[in-house]
Amino acid sequence: MSINSITGSNVVSMMPRRAEMTFPAVKDVEAYWEGLRGGRPIPSRGDIDPRGMQSALEYAFILERIAPGVARFRLAGMHLTDLMGMEVRGMPLTAMFTPEARAQISAALEAVCETPNVTTITLKSAGGMGRPALEAQLLLCPLKSDLGDVNRVLGCLQSKGDIGRQPRRFDVVEVTTRDLLVEMPAAAQTPVTEIPGFEENRTRETPKEAPKAVRSFLKLVSDNDA
Repeated sequence: MSINSITGSNVVSMMPRRAEMTFPAVKDVEAYWEGLRGGRPIPSRGDIDPRGMQSALEYAFILERIAPGVARFRLAGMHLTDLMGMEVRGMPLTAMFTPEARAQISAALEAVCETPNVTTITLKSAGGMGRPALEAQLLLCPLKSDLGDVNRVLGCLQSKGDIGRQPRRFDVVEVTTRDLLVEMPAAAQTPVTEIPGFEENRTRETPKEAPKAVRSFLKLVSDNDA
């Protein structure tokens, strides 16, 4: 008998909790990013202090968006270097993915900067000769540049298992997004003030003038001598 048939509708998914235990660095980086917001939709790149996420630094990175759907590593922790077997700074994020997954990663990057949203992606890397299968999780959080553009991303990539032969490239298993603007309170609507002369779709009636007395241009002449 399945668990669902025993508990009915009172089924609680353990997947989020399992991901938190399996990939704690991802949760730490997301919590740090949330703390930087301070009521704003998106924090700034200048707010980042590595000491605030010390336990997750080897998995963390910062991307610079250089074109639609394209972002390169500006800073990256040692775990990413271990996965690729080389320094990743200056490389595009998509270099860590299989050709089949790159379009999905590009679309996710674009949505993070344009929507904006926070995206969490579940990943896998297939096993093979000298390569045990890997599970991983990727986090992408938007940041504003010094000019106010959303073209930086604070991220985290943590894998579980023996890395084995490098480089390791990943496929996308699942994408989860959280829209940041939906979370913010709706702006109050500004009442519309009608300005005389700019009201549209309204018919004005011209006041009717009072009838004027008609002056006769005929003069009655009386001949009293007749």
